[in-house]
Amino acid sequence: MTTRSMIAAFGRSGSELTVGGIPAGRLAERVGGTPFFAYDRALLTARVATLRAALPVGIDLSYAVKANPMPAVVQHLSGLVDGFDVASALELRTALDTTVPANRISFAGPGKAPAELTQAVAAGVTIELESQTEADRVIEIGERLGLRPRVAVRVNPDFEVRGSGMRMGGGAQQFGVDAEFVPALLKHLGSDGLEVLGFHIFAGSQNLQADRLCEAQRRTVELALRLAESAPAPVAYLNLGGGFGIPYFEKDEPLDLDRVGANLADVMAASIRPRLPGARVVIELGRFIVGECGVYVTRVLDRKVSRGKTFLVVDGGLHHQLAASGNFGQVIRRNYPLAVANHIDRAGAETVSVVGCLCTPLDLLGDAVTLPRAEIGDLIAIFQAGAYGLTASPTAFLGHPAPAEVLV
Repeated sequence: MTTRSMIAAFGRSGSELTVGGIPAGRLAERVGGTPFFAYDRALLTARVATLRAALPVGIDLSYAVKANPMPAVVQHLSGLVDGFDVASALELRTALDTTVPANRISFAGPGKAPAELTQAVAAGVTIELESQTEADRVIEIGERLGLRPRVAVRVNPDFEVRGSGMRMGGGAQQFGVDAEFVPALLKHLGSDGLEVLGFHIFAGSQNLQADRLCEAQRRTVELALRLAESAPAPVAYLNLGGGFGIPYFEKDEPLDLDRVGANLADVMAASIRPRLPGARVVIELGRFIVGECGVYVTRVLDRKVSRGKTFLVVDGGLHHQLAASGNFGQVIRRNYPLAVANHIDRAGAETVSVVGCLCTPLDLLGDAVTLPRAEIGDLIAIFQAGAYGLTASPTAFLGHPAPAEVLV
């Protein structure tokens, strides 16, 4: 993914980057200062439309709220997607504040506290069980409240997905119930007053290789069909996970979404519909929906040269955008696309390092990047900032203020 392509996606007004059609400098004034995150409403809408066009009929699209839980973003997506997946009580409340019905909200995560489970049972959302302990807690809560909890089993598959940026299944995992133990758990659940809907099977995230995603989907469906034989009722819910990646770095190639969609159409027609005719089949995506629709904008506070190396010191940093600093999942640090947002075409390109305002050498937002010459007061935009930005960063580190977030 190149800076040029990101600028083209967001648009420009003269020499300024625009977000939601608003020039970066004007947007900074509207927000009230820097740094800030800005998410483009039109890009979000277009992204969902692109997914709808690629996914086969009969696949529901669920948004993983953890990718970006900003309430305005969640509210906007509530009119575009079929459901939400949440991972905390706060995310649950955010989802319940939208028009998405509770029975289209799922709650996943390996460490749900009893109080969170109580809220979920009372709300009527689908709880994706991650252990026997969690199942026992939900049973007790249902009895106490006089309600029949809606549950699915999150399965730790007996295979791994190569090419995923973060492995979420296969081998020993804190996530889900090992596939070989699921039949015994299902036997227990079927006699304990629970509405057992089906399965959530997710093996890995941030995958750009369509062939490997297709293989994972096929193996996921094969596993679901085996487990369905032990289910206490016909499977009504099958969450195939997601894992669709976005290109963060210059040599990354975008995911071949059409190929993934065609594979899903094949497995739907050949396997799922004949064997699980009543199942609501879900693809759950977070990063792929919001990641490329956001920018992080920060202002140059200082320009300094140290032993021949030029540093741009900005008023943001890793406390807001940990991922861009390379400290959130990167093994070998690489730069996100960056631009001088208020002077895209300024002459005098130079190699600089963009660093934050924190007292740590880890606070590096761009290492030896080529940018138009930037002066004190200029705005630096970091792209691919729509997912796992603010809420995935150590915002309390060194006590700096939190940035604003806007949907435009």
